[in-house]
Order: sequence, then C-alpha cells, then structure tokens
Amino acid sequence: MNPRVKKVTPCADYKLHIEFTNGEHGIYDCTQLLSFGVFEELKDKNYFNEAKELDGTVVWPHEQDICPDTLYLDSNKNTDQIVSTNI
Repeated sequence: MNPRVKKVTPCADYKLHIEFTNGEHGIYDCTQLLSFGVFEELKDKNYFNEAKELDGTVVWPHEQDICPDTLYLDSNKNTDQIVSTNI
C-alpha cells in the first residue's frame, strides 16, 4: 500500500504540495483534471484553494477527491522544486 496524504497545501498554477505519511513531499499537478466533469469546479481558484486532507487523501467541499494512490504515484517528488503558494 502506498503512503497516504498527511498534509496538503494548494499552490499556484493548480498544484498541490503534499506531505505523505512516510515523510516524503510531492507536488501534484491538477491541471489535467480541470476539464473533467466534477473537477471543472476546481477552475475557480478560490474553490481550488479549499483543498484539505481527509482520511488520507485530498478533498474539496463539494465531494471532489483524488485517489491517494494517484496522488502519491503521480506527484513530483523533487523537493528542490520551488512552488509559490496562493496563501
């Protein structure tokens, strides 16, 4: 089983900075989701910034979520990458 999400921080350009339960950090790019059905609502930056960790994954208020395995496997684990946050 892959690690789960411990903490998530929304960043610029529809990216999420994620801390996983194994201590690794990664950047997950959500841009490929923005034109897909239920995820279209994430185009609203204010709404996108409402992302939070719940039960080991990332969720938004209107029940959008991303599989925790996808978040781990598809995130860029290059921790040297500089990402500006929206907060």
